[in-house]
Amino acid sequence: MHGASREALVAARERLDALTDSTSVSAEALAGDLAAVTALLDREVSLRRVLTDPAQDGDAKAELAGRLLGGQVSGEAVDLVAGLVRSRWSASRDLVDSLEELADTAELTAAQKNGDLDDVEDELFRFGRIVGSDAALRSALTDRTASASARGGLVRELLGGRARPTTERLVARLVTTPRGRSLEAGLESLSKLAAERRERMVAVVTTAVPLSDLQKQRLGQSLARLYGRQMHLNLDVDPAVLGGIKVQVGDEIINGSIADRIEDASRRMAG
Repeated sequence: MHGASREALVAARERLDALTDSTSVSAEALAGDLAAVTALLDREVSLRRVLTDPAQDGDAKAELAGRLLGGQVSGEAVDLVAGLVRSRWSASRDLVDSLEELADTAELTAAQKNGDLDDVEDELFRFGRIVGSDAALRSALTDRTASASARGGLVRELLGGRARPTTERLVARLVTTPRGRSLEAGLESLSKLAAERRERMVAVVTTAVPLSDLQKQRLGQSLARLYGRQMHLNLDVDPAVLGGIKVQVGDEIINGSIADRIEDASRRMAG
């Protein structure tokens, strides 16, 4: 993926991260919605071309997507798709490839929130090794003369109760809708996405006033050095902190707000 398509995907990843960082959004449900839209646009080539036509107004394409998808998938999924079709694409197929990646990423994000991501990554790797060493199994999973439901049923027989639900859903979608990829290439892509997601951490940053772009950049770099991982900043403004900054990464809180310093001093005086 090159040029305009790469830029569009980067922007879409950021929007997805912002959505799934919210506790009110089900990453698992969003993944299912995005997978359904992926399947639709993979089938409907003419619609895909209309939605990626650079000669058409971006807002008009977003409105069309909203009319088609409204009531069929969640509002969050509609908003993500609308943002995608407003962007410019180097090739119409890149839109579907990006949607598929976002669906898989949302699925992995749900696993991360549930504490299952390490297991999912391991299960994807082990399943790939099993398939690679069993020609009969690979043939059954990739048999184009068998229906998609039959191939999906085989995945459920193999993984149901033996792997995390996230792993089962990801492999089932890959087997039922390979979209021209080999099974090995698809599993490798999923494993790579899982590894990237595992290396990403989220910092909830609370400040009295909004941070400037330079402040956000410096804070992100400092936290990345401190934790040794890529850091996504989830920003919140709360005048009650009275100044300074409060950062929460997982269960760890780095507190530099004036309000908490006052509260801490008061506790010490009282004690």
